[in-house]
Amino acid sequence: MNHPQPVSPAGIMSIPGHIDPVPVPRAFVARQDGRIDLLGLTRPDLRMALETAQLEPKQAKLRAKQIFQWIYNRGVTEFALMTDIARDMRSWLEQRFVISRPQVIEAQVSSDGTRKWLLRSDDGQDYEMVFIPDADRGTLCVSSQVGCTLNCRFCYTGTMRLVRNLTPGEIVGQVMLARDALGEWPSQPEGRMLTNIVMMGMGEPLYNFDHVRDALKLVMDGDGLALSKRRITLSTSGVVPMMARAGEEIGVNLAVSLHAVTKEIRDEIVPINRKYGIEELLQACADYPGANNARRITFEYVMLKDKNDSDAEAHELVRLIRKYRLPAKVNLIPFNPWPGAPYD
Repeated sequence: MNHPQPVSPAGIMSIPGHIDPVPVPRAFVARQDGRIDLLGLTRPDLRMALETAQLEPKQAKLRAKQIFQWIYNRGVTEFALMTDIARDMRSWLEQRFVISRPQVIEAQVSSDGTRKWLLRSDDGQDYEMVFIPDADRGTLCVSSQVGCTLNCRFCYTGTMRLVRNLTPGEIVGQVMLARDALGEWPSQPEGRMLTNIVMMGMGEPLYNFDHVRDALKLVMDGDGLALSKRRITLSTSGVVPMMARAGEEIGVNLAVSLHAVTKEIRDEIVPINRKYGIEELLQACADYPGANNARRITFEYVMLKDKNDSDAEAHELVRLIRKYRLPAKVNLIPFNPWPGAPYD
């Protein structure tokens, strides 16, 4: 479903003034074939979808539990495979509902095992996800929006306008698709390749808070994908008003795209700093629920030649971390140039 986008007189999308800036399809919006997609629905919404289709409440409660486990524990996309549900009920479900996956436009695999997917939504919007294997873990980098509003100058996504937020189904669908590709069904805690998730793909997760929260709760649900919150990291460029809420309602690890330690430079390369400055951001980090020496906040710092990589800036970063008594680790990231990038 396409939705009109707010634009300025110049034809460029206006910066959102609230957390859920762009309208997207909500629960129970039927597809073109009239069926409702169950992927991404919370447990209560899944039950409500069945009741809305005229299933008796007690039946809806039972079937919702069964369907949830088939979707998120076994990775099933066809009702016909749900063998603990009566055949006539499976047929009834097939007529009214669907369990989708993102459409894969392109899939790449590098020599080190890194995998990258270009995905396309039902309304024709493209977004990406990346799986990065390591010796003792495998990390999936997940997108939360199509495009971005933040205009970070070193980031290629920042050159794209924000089209819309991804739905919970489109977010959790990235995890499901990775599990499909890695052959990791049924879901099990031991021996799996996909062990970690980072919300570091396209978009600012805290500008799509509700959908990111609902998707990650599905990922963490013990009856489904069952990934521990300690293995999930949410990255923000500094949407300060939402950080405490993220800690309270989601409770995963926090990463902050810092990239500079002075107002002048961060204003330039991470423009949200003009709204929420470094001091305000670091205080929000200090107040982040659950942060401690066992669950440190990660500060991401892209190294830009002759811009933010001096010894003086390294010392200032250490000073700021000590000043705010932050349980922190710093991830120094080599800059990956792209055509037209203003930095080296």
